[in-house]
Amino acid sequence: MNVLIIPEDFRKDQYFLKPIIKAMLDKLGKPTARVQVCVNPRLQGVSEALKWDNIAAIIDQYGMVDLFLLCIDRDGNGDRKAKLTNLEQRAAEVLGKGDRKFLAENAWQEIEVWVLAGHELPKEWVWKEIRANANPKENYFYPYLEQRGFSKDDIGLKQASQAAANRYGRIRQLCPEDIQHLEDQISDWYTQKP
Repeated sequence: MNVLIIPEDFRKDQYFLKPIIKAMLDKLGKPTARVQVCVNPRLQGVSEALKWDNIAAIIDQYGMVDLFLLCIDRDGNGDRKAKLTNLEQRAAEVLGKGDRKFLAENAWQEIEVWVLAGHELPKEWVWKEIRANANPKENYFYPYLEQRGFSKDDIGLKQASQAAANRYGRIRQLCPEDIQHLEDQISDWYTQKP
C-alpha cells in the first residue's frame, strides 16, 4: 500500500506526521505500507491545503498512491471538519469506488499535540487544557521540548516525534476525536476495499 501524507506545510509537519502515521498503519496490520510526505507541490498553509484545485492536482500527480491523508491543524476552528468532509466527498467523485481513497483529518488544535500525546507530560499539565488551548505549539510543545532536552531543529523534532510514535497506543487513547477517528476510517476503507 502506498500512502501519501499531505500536510499544510511539510517543512516541520513531516517530522511529526510520518512516524505517527507509520505507527498507525503498523497497528492496523500494514507494517510494509510505503509512507511518504507530499513535498511537491509544497502547500503553504492551511488555506492552500483546503483548496480543492490543489488537492485535485495532487491526486492527479500521484497516480500510484492508494491512500491520500490530508492532515492539518484545527486551530480552534469548529468549521474546519466540514471543509475537510467536503474535500473527501469531492475526492471520492474523482477516485470513484476503486481501491484508492482520500481522507482528511484536523488535529486538535495542532499536529504537535499528537506528539505531546505520546510523551509523559509534566504532572501539573492538564491534558484537556492542552487539547483546548488555542496555541498549544507555543504554550506546551516547545516548552516541553526544552524541558526534556530535545532541540528545536529538525533532528530534535524527529527524535521527539519518533519517541511519541513508539507509544502510539497512548496517542490513540488521548486523541480519539482525530487520531482514533482517522485510524477507524482507514480501517473501514481497507476492510471494504474491492
